[in-house]
Amino acid sequence: MLRHMKEKDLNLNMNGNNRKEIHVFSLVVFFTVQNLCFAQINISGHISDHNDHLYSVNIILKDSISKSIVAYTYSDDNGNYQLKADRYGQFNLVFTSLGHETKIIPVMLKPKQSKIEIDVVLIERTTNLKEVIINANVPMSIKKDTITFKTKFYRQGSEQTIEDLLKKIPGVQIDSEGTIKIGNQEIEKLMVDGDDLFEKGYKILSKNMPAYPIEAVEILKNYSNNRFLKGVEESNKVALNLKLDEKSKRIWFGNLQLGVGNDSFYELKGNLMNFGKKNKYYFLTNLNSTGYDATGDIESLIRPYRSNAPASLGDDQTLSSLLNLSPNQLNFKESRTNFNNAELLSLNAIFNPTEKLKIKTLGFFNWDENDFFRNSIDNVKVSGANFTNTEDFKLRNKKRIAFGKLDLTYNISKTKMLEATTKFNRGNFDDNSNLIFNGSSTLENLEHQNKLFDQKISYTNKFKAKKAFLITGRFIDESAPQQYELNQFFYQELFPENLDANKVAQVSNIQMQFAGINAHLLDRKENGNLLELQVGNTYRKDRLLTRFSLLEDGTVLNQPERYQNQTNYQVNDLYFKSKYRLEVKNIGLTAKLDLHQFFNQLQNNESTASQNPFFINPSIGLDWTINNKNKIISSYAYNTTNAKILDVYSDFVLTGFRSFSKGTGGFNQLDASSLIFNYQLGNWSDRFFANTFLIYSKNHDFFSTNTQIAQNYIQSEKILIKDREFISINSKLDYYFKFLSSNLKLDLGYTQSDFKNLVNNSGLREITSNNYKYGLELRSGFKGLFNYHVGTKWTTTKIQTTIHNKFTDNISFLDLSFVFNKRLDIKLQTERYYFGNLQTDKSYYFLDFDARCKLIENKVTIGLSGKNLFNTARFKTFSISDIGSSTTEYRLLPRFVLLKLEYRF
Repeated sequence: MLRHMKEKDLNLNMNGNNRKEIHVFSLVVFFTVQNLCFAQINISGHISDHNDHLYSVNIILKDSISKSIVAYTYSDDNGNYQLKADRYGQFNLVFTSLGHETKIIPVMLKPKQSKIEIDVVLIERTTNLKEVIINANVPMSIKKDTITFKTKFYRQGSEQTIEDLLKKIPGVQIDSEGTIKIGNQEIEKLMVDGDDLFEKGYKILSKNMPAYPIEAVEILKNYSNNRFLKGVEESNKVALNLKLDEKSKRIWFGNLQLGVGNDSFYELKGNLMNFGKKNKYYFLTNLNSTGYDATGDIESLIRPYRSNAPASLGDDQTLSSLLNLSPNQLNFKESRTNFNNAELLSLNAIFNPTEKLKIKTLGFFNWDENDFFRNSIDNVKVSGANFTNTEDFKLRNKKRIAFGKLDLTYNISKTKMLEATTKFNRGNFDDNSNLIFNGSSTLENLEHQNKLFDQKISYTNKFKAKKAFLITGRFIDESAPQQYELNQFFYQELFPENLDANKVAQVSNIQMQFAGINAHLLDRKENGNLLELQVGNTYRKDRLLTRFSLLEDGTVLNQPERYQNQTNYQVNDLYFKSKYRLEVKNIGLTAKLDLHQFFNQLQNNESTASQNPFFINPSIGLDWTINNKNKIISSYAYNTTNAKILDVYSDFVLTGFRSFSKGTGGFNQLDASSLIFNYQLGNWSDRFFANTFLIYSKNHDFFSTNTQIAQNYIQSEKILIKDREFISINSKLDYYFKFLSSNLKLDLGYTQSDFKNLVNNSGLREITSNNYKYGLELRSGFKGLFNYHVGTKWTTTKIQTTIHNKFTDNISFLDLSFVFNKRLDIKLQTERYYFGNLQTDKSYYFLDFDARCKLIENKVTIGLSGKNLFNTARFKTFSISDIGSSTTEYRLLPRFVLLKLEYRF
């Protein structure tokens, strides 16, 4: 039976009697699930013909009297099948496969039975047909690594975007930020009719494209980004493909939606599309002041990252800025605090001028103004520092981002391919804050830019059926200059000789150039074993320049000697990587050995040094498919990494209005080991699925800080310390209640981090941080008038060091949807936030709604949308750290109602 899945990852917490009640309820639900599982009879077996096993055979369990269908499934790639029955009596097990005779086996199911094994051999049938017309009307079908869901069986009538539709597809999960996962794994890409436009930036498509033209959703398992590597590389990646209905192909179509509301709230959305055989076009725009994020994480579009994938050379190369005046991340819906004025335009096209050449173009333009409001009280109590700071913070961010990408794919022959990707990004940002710090009015201004040019070329030669050779080259040039000004001088204790100063300024620039080449051989043996060899060289050059000035009005009084940086850091990595995967029946053993010869050169101000370290990074992994319902994956790795540019600069830089940071000033290599264990019970498309993931890591060397904390400033210097440990355990359980047509999810997690630091010269402090989470949610999959989604999650955080802090929070939600008929539907969303350590105002409630009425079917729709109907103006949160605690209050978008009009064409 298919599960109806979720798509938000929300959190919760309770106290007192309520907390006990939810624990009891969780236990009752857990044991009920167990009892339901064991009360069923498991029917399994193997299907073959006289030559080999048969995949995608249709198996149906029918009542012998009424002929009604009790359960059904398909055989997997190895010819194995399994289904569950929750009734007793006489039944018929029916096996059907194209090209074979149908086989019917009578089955008697008795109450005390727990399992039955039935192996079947189907007889081939040869039929001469002049014409065959097949009308398939099943909701889901499986063919090798592709699972296809016909959307008409899963729509509930209220879906507007692709994201709304995917939430209804079994196995697909979408969190509150729009990240799409199959089971517990994020997808590689979201395609339309087999073509990909946005790579890891797929949220732009899922959040904006309308759902109505989608006929089917395909889940592609064991997906390869390079089509020549399908069946060669060892891939567990997944991707989604959206199949359009015939009436939406080879024509121009789209929609335009306008919404206007009180207090100048508005939104304008538009999609214009044409998906032909040779050329595809998708243009979209989104303008709104409602806090809606139409892009998701834009970095996923500009800098998609694929770890250890073929031709992923340079994906891990990033540039980090020193200063940042952006809002902090909240355990709360970002849209409720996002006072925005966003404008988005994206122009995307795919051309096939010849059979061998494919051209993809992408143009992305984003303008936005964001306002953010925060009041905070920070209580610091640590090693000779005991004070309270108050901040009234108002921030405005202005950004203008232009991004362009050109992809060329040239098929030289049936076994050879050349790919080239050119990217250019330019971002201009102007951030201004109005801060009242302990009663003093403070103004900050940060102007910064980002310029990126990225060129990658990859050549693939599949010279044998299971052997391939790749060569990849890449060049990246990126810079991020910053200009920062502060109209206050808080550092009298640090600079007593400059007491006349009343302003500070810092000019900085980080530049990075990367060049690399990689040769990669993949050799899949006849017995299934896989050998991979890589050899390559990467070169990265970083330059960091900072100039910190103390000013009196507009006059520079001093540029302190220990607060200026001119650092050049060059790293050349000559490497050899080897990997061998051994398959013995249902066990896979993978061994890796990476050799790195580094040539490092560091210039800090006037001093220059060089270093030539040699690393060996080994790892070993095991995956064991016990049966088609039980799987274990584990691995161990020992890794040595080289220090980055922000680890090695020698003098202090300003990283906030009252904070300074300093690197180590020299070379460092960090050693770490990690252990990963994963156990899966069932499959994500089964009625019951459980997944437990454990990771343990130990940093034998790590960068910590030696920090001086005073009321008006913080100075941190990076230091190298031995031994830091981290452990994380997470379990997720999914169960589909057939009699409720609802899916239950349980989420349990625990993390512990042990680290060390120095504060105010008090000696080395050992710090333990613990986090617990436990929650559940229930989502219905009714086909009628009404559906619901309800859930709650608790989180408990505890920090132990010279001080002890602990708090517990809870988030609960209830979403209701009503589809009265084909023309009218309504959605209601409610949320409750509870913050345990607040003295007052611990609970906050929210209500949103969305109603639509189709005036002309498939043409004109009017709607009414309301947010924050309880008009909650502010909310407070509580947080802890190893130096104290903070109470923070945020301003929320006020209540607003939009009148909407949508026109399809």
